[in-house]
Amino acid sequence: MHQKLIMAVLIPACTIVLGACAPTVKIETPREPITINLNIKLDAEVRIRLEETAKTDIQSNPDLF
Repeated sequence: MHQKLIMAVLIPACTIVLGACAPTVKIETPREPITINLNIKLDAEVRIRLEETAKTDIQSNPDLF
């Protein structure tokens, strides 16, 4: 009888203690806004012009290289 009483108190107490040790996950939003810096340099047009100029120069001077 005495052992049943101890077990009746001990098992729920252990369950509560182990449940309190469970990790918690906290998700918070940032306080400052997210900044995305899009510092992009576009030079595709320059390359196309250079390629076209190189093609015409090579065609007009085949012994260039």
